[in-house]
Amino acid sequence: MIFYYYDGSFEGLLTAIYEAYYRRESPTIMPEKKNIQMQLFSTIVKIETSEEKASKVYDAIYKKISYDALKNVYHAYLSEIEGISQNIFKYLKLGFKLGKEVDYHLTDENVLAVHKAAKSVQMERHLILGILRFKCLHEDLYYASYEPDHNITSLLVSHFSKRLSNQNWIIHDIKRNIAAVYNKNNCIITDLLGEISGQPMVKTDEYETLFKEFFKSICIKERINPKLQKRFLPKRYWKHLVEMSQEANS
Repeated sequence: MIFYYYDGSFEGLLTAIYEAYYRRESPTIMPEKKNIQMQLFSTIVKIETSEEKASKVYDAIYKKISYDALKNVYHAYLSEIEGISQNIFKYLKLGFKLGKEVDYHLTDENVLAVHKAAKSVQMERHLILGILRFKCLHEDLYYASYEPDHNITSLLVSHFSKRLSNQNWIIHDIKRNIAAVYNKNNCIITDLLGEISGQPMVKTDEYETLFKEFFKSICIKERINPKLQKRFLPKRYWKHLVEMSQEANS
């Protein structure tokens, strides 16, 4: 068996797919951080990421399959589900044969796996857009921390760049130690130390206080239903919500 290892980036995955086609091989593709049990006589190939090769595969997906397929592939990649790189590779192999019709072949296990992973990412993005909460760290810097199941930080940038265009803000994925940092003009995705979330706020965040009071005013104690709350919003998200801070610690 042949194993292709890439650096974990989306460009690295596309480069690995390019190499598989160029070399006419059918490898098992996976990010190098994953540990696997190697079989006897297996071949390991370390794939060096190439923006040029990745760009060629990116363009080929868009032109020969569809924009929807390109979006499915990217969102599935962001899911970080075990084995999804291989599912994407096989999904694209079928897509280059069938074109845009590939997305109708849901009986194919790889097409189905890519669709399910992409949908899971899209659903979590939609959820996070509604529950992400910002705190004022300094006079002109707002900070929001969260721990998503999937690597969706890049998918939040467009929304908050429009909604909070006149603020400096940081959206911090504590689980992966990465953040989107916006300076009123541009946004970058970068590594970020977890200790920043513990920095003292220089003033009371009026928005946080207002939100707590609003939540308290509309909350009818006799109608609190913890089971229903957990069904609509899993408890793992609660600790980053100002209005749920007490419930999350209970």
